[in-house]
Amino acid sequence: MTSLSAAAGGTSPNQSATLTIGDVLASLKVDFPDLTISKIRFLESEGLVQPQRTPSGYRKFAAGDVARLRYVLSQQRDHYLPLRVIKEQLDAIDRGLVPPGTSTDSPRPAHVALATIADNAPTADHFRAAPAAIRMSREELLNAAGLRSEQLRELEQFGLIKSQPGGHYDDDALAVAKIVADLAHFGLEGRHLRAFRTAAEREVGLFAQVVGPTGRQRGGEAKARAEETVRELAALSVRLHAALVQIGLREVTGGS
Repeated sequence: MTSLSAAAGGTSPNQSATLTIGDVLASLKVDFPDLTISKIRFLESEGLVQPQRTPSGYRKFAAGDVARLRYVLSQQRDHYLPLRVIKEQLDAIDRGLVPPGTSTDSPRPAHVALATIADNAPTADHFRAAPAAIRMSREELLNAAGLRSEQLRELEQFGLIKSQPGGHYDDDALAVAKIVADLAHFGLEGRHLRAFRTAAEREVGLFAQVVGPTGRQRGGEAKARAEETVRELAALSVRLHAALVQIGLREVTGGS
């Protein structure tokens, strides 16, 4: 297995593999105080690092092994990524998908970010219609989402949230309200978010055109096929949006 150091043009993990597991723990524990020998062994069992073994079975770690562990622990701590995704990133580095010279200390390999987005993006199943399970009053919605009354009025004015007949609010309203409340912490208000609603309406209109002929056919099979197509389109749309935002952010943050 190629180490992060080797991927970046460094030393192969098979060279100078002289560190014991205790040495590795001492080296990494400064930055990762909760790290234990059991955790290192677990990461090895998951295939994230493969130290050499002496004839008597003792582990011997190279500098590349330590760099690999540091990368895994950083991704877990700083980005909350699951081990499966981290392993895919490491495999990509091993295959040379990240250019030589990439810093082994960088929090996330730039050329793997889009793969990570795709792996964690919603699937078609996330867009299956479900009956509303929540029925909230205006006051209950404000409390649950952490919004002020004037914020909710603005969201309703710009069409991001709608009350149901009778004046109550459902799951959809709560989901949008919570997201908007989080965005508000960064100074974004309802007037800034109109573009999101407009973009979503355009996407829905485009998808309606795609499935229009199928949806007009009679029979349950045609309807089911149209619904499945719309769900697939919605999932792909979210992935495309996330990828384009990620690419654009590289210019904002100066990333490669």
